[in-house]
Amino acid sequence: MTDANTGPDGSKVEAGVVVLDAKGLRVLAHPVRVQLVGLLRRYGPSTATRLAERLGVNSGTASYHLRQLGAAGFVEEDTERGNARERWWRAAHQTTQFDNTELTEQEPEATFAYIQSVAATHALDTQRTLNELLTMPRVWQDAFGMSDWALRLTSDEAEALGQELYAVIARYRRDTPEATASAPEEAERVSVIMHLLPELDVPPTGAGPVPGER
Repeated sequence: MTDANTGPDGSKVEAGVVVLDAKGLRVLAHPVRVQLVGLLRRYGPSTATRLAERLGVNSGTASYHLRQLGAAGFVEEDTERGNARERWWRAAHQTTQFDNTELTEQEPEATFAYIQSVAATHALDTQRTLNELLTMPRVWQDAFGMSDWALRLTSDEAEALGQELYAVIARYRRDTPEATASAPEEAERVSVIMHLLPELDVPPTGAGPVPGER
């Protein structure tokens, strides 16, 4: 795990961003840990008991995973809030970065487990918003969106599309304590979830039946 000013390949890393190395990837290859880190980043410091209630697990399970995350540097104890009876935890970073092809090849099982954990967390976040959608103010109902498009791209075009979308998102205010302090009063947290999903086994439109099909 790298959280200095440069990543494993020497590239520049923004403040508050953690770049996954092999150890960090293996630690986050568990859905509960991904969700714990996400909750601490989203809502601020909390205890194992409160986090366990949000996740629907027992406090012992949450405590165990928080200790593993703490040992790996993803979370840290908030000593200003804690006491002899209750430990408080806070996120050590605001963003996780993972785009290391070489590491993916070295750790295929951990990579797959991590990506599955992230996908499961995205599904939970989406369902949470859907459960609350009808009670949201109309202006936020109008802002909500779910869309999908089928494109036919080369791998280079798909990578370029991803970079363009990242650039658009980067123009907007990040949800950080500093940004929150200076944001307009009506600003709320908005999650933008982006999936770019290659479908290599889908035949071209009008290509006819797949051999062996009737």
